[in-house]
Amino acid sequence: MKPLTQTAETVFQLSAKIRILPIRHGSGDVAQGIREILLSKRAECLAVPLPPSVEELVEQGVERLPQVSLVVLPEPDQKEIVVQNFVPIDPCQPVIMAIRVAMGEGMDRAYIDREVTVFEPTTYPAPDPYSLKHVSLPSFFAGLLPFMPYPKPGSQRWRRVKWMAFKLHELELDYESIVCVCPVEDWPWLRDAYREHWSFDQPEPIHGLPFLSTVSPSTLYFTLCELPFLTELFEQRRVEARSDEHLSVDGIKELLIESRKRWLSTRHADLAQEHNWVTPQLLQTYLQYVRNLALLEHRLIPDLYTLVLAAKQIMGDDFAITLLETAKSYAFQEEATSLYGFPCYEVGINQLESPDGEVSHGKNRLQGPPLTWRSLSLRPAPPQAKKRQWAYRWNPFGQCSWPPEDGRIEGFSAHVREQARALLGTDLARVDKFTTSMRDGIDLRETLRHWKPQSNQGRPDIYVKDIPPSRGTVEVVVFLFEVPADPSKFSWQATWYAEHAEESTLCFFATPFLESMIGPGIGQSQYGGAMFLFPPRPIPNIWDDPRLDFAQTLEERLIAGAASHSRESHIAFVSPIPPVARWRQITRRFHRKLIPIPLSRFSGQTVARLRRFHILNGHEIRSYAAQFIQG
Repeated sequence: MKPLTQTAETVFQLSAKIRILPIRHGSGDVAQGIREILLSKRAECLAVPLPPSVEELVEQGVERLPQVSLVVLPEPDQKEIVVQNFVPIDPCQPVIMAIRVAMGEGMDRAYIDREVTVFEPTTYPAPDPYSLKHVSLPSFFAGLLPFMPYPKPGSQRWRRVKWMAFKLHELELDYESIVCVCPVEDWPWLRDAYREHWSFDQPEPIHGLPFLSTVSPSTLYFTLCELPFLTELFEQRRVEARSDEHLSVDGIKELLIESRKRWLSTRHADLAQEHNWVTPQLLQTYLQYVRNLALLEHRLIPDLYTLVLAAKQIMGDDFAITLLETAKSYAFQEEATSLYGFPCYEVGINQLESPDGEVSHGKNRLQGPPLTWRSLSLRPAPPQAKKRQWAYRWNPFGQCSWPPEDGRIEGFSAHVREQARALLGTDLARVDKFTTSMRDGIDLRETLRHWKPQSNQGRPDIYVKDIPPSRGTVEVVVFLFEVPADPSKFSWQATWYAEHAEESTLCFFATPFLESMIGPGIGQSQYGGAMFLFPPRPIPNIWDDPRLDFAQTLEERLIAGAASHSRESHIAFVSPIPPVARWRQITRRFHRKLIPIPLSRFSGQTVARLRRFHILNGHEIRSYAAQFIQG
C-alpha cells in the first residue's frame, strides 16, 4: 500500500486527538495496510468496533493465534430457531490485525461498539481491495463515498454509530492520541455524529454470556476471510519475519506449486513416465485463464471457485480436487483440533453447529464479501470397498470398449501413420546440383556446405532436393509406452477385433482392469504397448500363437506379431527409446523394417491421456459410462 501523504492524514483526522482508519471487513490486503499505518505512527489507544462484552475473550483468542477461534454471543431464539452471532479470531481480519498490533505494541484498547440483544449485520459490496497495492487507503475509500448506504434513522446501525461517536468523546478525556478502526460503510456517519454531537441511546442487555470456542479444521474456509492456505502463508511469513506485501498474488502461485506436489505424490506408479505433464508452461496458461475468469467477474483476485473451475478444465478433476483440498488446509489448526478444552464448532454459510450437533443461525460480526453456494461437478476416486464390490460383480463373458476413446486413439494412430509416411519419403530423398529444374526445392544445407564465397570461378553451385513419391503405405503402428515392460505389471494381454470398418485390429498388453474399477461395470486400464492394424482384418491372437514363441519379452512378441501380420514392408514404431538390435533382428526375420518415431515428440499430457482406456462390461454400460469416465 502506498504511504499516507499529508493530505491523506487530513482526510483521516477526526479531531486533534482522534484519527479514523476506515476498513473493509474480510480482506487481508486491508489488514496489511492497517498494520503498516499503526506501526508507522504510534498512538496511545486503539478504538475497536466491537462491544465491551467480548473484549476479554477476543484478546484471549488473539493470544492463541495462529489457531483460529470464535467468540460466540447467544441471542434469543427466533421462530424456534437458535440464533448466535460470532466474532472470528482471524489473523487476516483488519479488526483482529489492529488488536494484535496494539497488544504487541503495548497500546490500550477500547471496545466502543454498542451492546445489542439481537445483532443486525450490514452487507456492503465494495471493490476488490487488491487495488490498495497501487492506490492509497484514503483514495480507495473516498471513491466509495457516493455509493455508501445511508443508515436509516432509528435503525440499529444508526444507534450503533451514534454510540461509537459518544464513546470517542469519552476517550478524548483520557488519551492524547487515539486511532479508531471503523467499517468503511459507517465512516461518513461516524464523522457527522462525532462533530455534531448527535444524541445516543443506552446499550441493550445481552441475552447470554459470550464464550470462546475453536473451529473444526474442515470448516475453516467458511470462517476465514482469505483461503486457509493463504492465511497459513501469512502466519508463516510472520513467524519468519519475511515480507508478505504481495502474498495475495504470490500465495496463489505457491498454492499451485503445493497442489502439484501433493498431486504428484498421489499419482499411481504406473504413470511414472507421464507424471510431469503439469509443466510450468501449462501452469502459465492456467494463470492466464484464471486472470480472465476473474476479470469477467469484476475481480482482481480470483476466488476459490474460479481457481478450481480453471483447474478442472485445464488439468482435470484429479488435480482440481487436490487444489481444492490444498486451498482448504491450515496446518496450524490441524495440529490441535481442540483449543484447551473449549468446544469445537463447525461453521457454514450463516450456520453454526455445536459439538452436540445443534445447528443454529450464525451472524458474522466481521462479515466481508458474502459467501454463496456455486455448483461444480468433480468426480473423486471411489473408495476401495466400492471398487472390490464392482470387481466381484464383473461378468467375464461380456466386455467392450468406450467409443469416445476408440475414436481418440484411432485418430492418433492415423496421425502417426502420416508422420511415418513423411519420414519414409524423406529417407528416399536425393540431392542433385541445380541444372534446369528446381524439383522439390532448394536444399540449403547442401548448398551452404559447397558455398565458396572467395571463389572467382563464377556463380556458386545450388543444390536441389528430389523427393520421389513414397510407394505403398503404413498398415501397422506399434506403440511402446514403457521399456522394459514388467510382465507382472502388464499381466493382461489381449487381441481385440474391430466393431466396424473405422476401427483397427488391436493387440496390446496392459494393466489388469479389475484392480482399478471406477464405476459399476467400468474398469480402467493402461497400455504398456499396443499394435494397431488398419484396415482391420481378423488375425490369430498373437499372445497364443506358437509361431511367435521365440519372443522372450512382451515388447518382442508385440513387434513379432506386427511384423508377421503386416502386408507392407514398413512399420511405424513409436517408443521412448530407439529400436534395439534385437527388435530390428525380429523385423528383418519377416522382411520388414521399422520407422522409428520418438515418444517424446508428443506431450506427456497427450500420452497419459491416450494410455488410459476403459473396459465396459457390456454394451448397455455405454448408456451411463460418461458419468464415471473422466474425459
